[in-house]
Amino acid sequence: MAEIVGRKIALNVLVNSCAKVLSTVLALVSVGFITRYLGAEGFGNYATAVAFLSLFSAMADLGLYNIATREISRFGADEKKIMGNVLSLRIITSTTVLALTPLIIFFLPYSREIKEGIVIVAMAFLFSSGYQSLNGIFQKNLAMYKVAIGELTGKVVQVATVILTTVNNWGFDWIIMAMLFNMAVSFGIIFFWSRKYIKIKLQFDFTYWREFLTESLPMGAVAIISFVYFKMDTILLSIMKNGTEVGIYNAAYKVLENSTFFPALICGLVLPIMSRDIFTNRKSFQIISDQTLKFFILLIVPLTVATLFLAEGIIGLIGGAGFAESAHVLRILIFALALIFFGHFFNAILIVANLQKKLMLVLLAAAAVNISLNFIAIPRFSYLGAAYVSVVTELLVVFLTAYLVIAKVKYYPQVDKLAKILLAGLLMSLFLFVFRGKNFFILASASFLIYFLALWLLRVIKNSEIMSLISRKGVEEYEETP
Repeated sequence: MAEIVGRKIALNVLVNSCAKVLSTVLALVSVGFITRYLGAEGFGNYATAVAFLSLFSAMADLGLYNIATREISRFGADEKKIMGNVLSLRIITSTTVLALTPLIIFFLPYSREIKEGIVIVAMAFLFSSGYQSLNGIFQKNLAMYKVAIGELTGKVVQVATVILTTVNNWGFDWIIMAMLFNMAVSFGIIFFWSRKYIKIKLQFDFTYWREFLTESLPMGAVAIISFVYFKMDTILLSIMKNGTEVGIYNAAYKVLENSTFFPALICGLVLPIMSRDIFTNRKSFQIISDQTLKFFILLIVPLTVATLFLAEGIIGLIGGAGFAESAHVLRILIFALALIFFGHFFNAILIVANLQKKLMLVLLAAAAVNISLNFIAIPRFSYLGAAYVSVVTELLVVFLTAYLVIAKVKYYPQVDKLAKILLAGLLMSLFLFVFRGKNFFILASASFLIYFLALWLLRVIKNSEIMSLISRKGVEEYEETP
């Protein structure tokens, strides 16, 4: 049984990673076409409209996805009852948000173009909300690779629509419509595959709704608060500054945004295991948590080093010559991305430990700090101010969630061979410093090769550690390793 579970998780990691990498590449390709087609101001208008997708998702979330995933992952769970009621709740909240959209945009100081874009984004949100509600089914059955394939297919449709729009000059609305097509296709595929595991029928058990919402609403508040400090900067920039400055900021922010799938993917895969073991097998929980944290650091180091040295080349690929200032923003935001990895990690532990109410308070504090600082920084420093505020906010979240994890969960992170990981990063930095100014692609490829070669020579990763992440059998073997 352990071997079957191990193979399933390994398949999920492999397919999810490949699909997410391809989706990220496609997303950046799409951004490249959009920035060159719309220019800095037009891309700023696009980014403003798209930011409302996160707002709508936060408003309708209610914490349903995370708590549903936790509940159906536990032994003896009634999946049909849980998912039937959760899907009913999600449909109600999503349609309510759509109905409120005209009222929301009426009071906003935006052009007609942006307001039309927000309406299209609201329609895309309905499909996005639908398939996100189903993700827990695939997560519990170790089939998240199917979700990744569905999302990748939708992304292909989006990129194809964007390219056709730029070639045929169909205009701003069709750029936004590409997102609607993406979400509709993704929903269709994911809904079709979900029926293999469970035939969901809408249920309206109001007593169960009350019990479930008692648990989930704190996470719903977390979603709204997370939106405030993760996307509110774009909206505030769009109100206090002009579209060009929003475009410069978001050309860099898109790099960060399309990289956060790494921590979300890994945490999504290990969350059911953490949820199962945190109260019943503490040693297994410690091992899984430590190895997840170590894996995050292994990713953070090269991503940060590469971005600091190669920011101009990255922005050049994404936005072209008109977005040169975005490189300065990217060098700041890369530290926010590094902190987001740690934030995801500690957030996941708090969720499986049933401490989501504590997490809500942390994020509420972070949101308050974020908005306050943005009101001060954006008028004076524009997009650079917003970038620095993002770093400060993420640092606060990591500090407070780490404190709660240590104080309440009594989990003390241990990262084996941390010094050697940092040494590999230093060697990568020295290479990029010595050969700075050379061809971007050669530098990027060679520097990552040097980093991973250094990890191998320094024997940073052991086979038993890799196995501990993908199967219980591996955990047992790791426990026996001296």
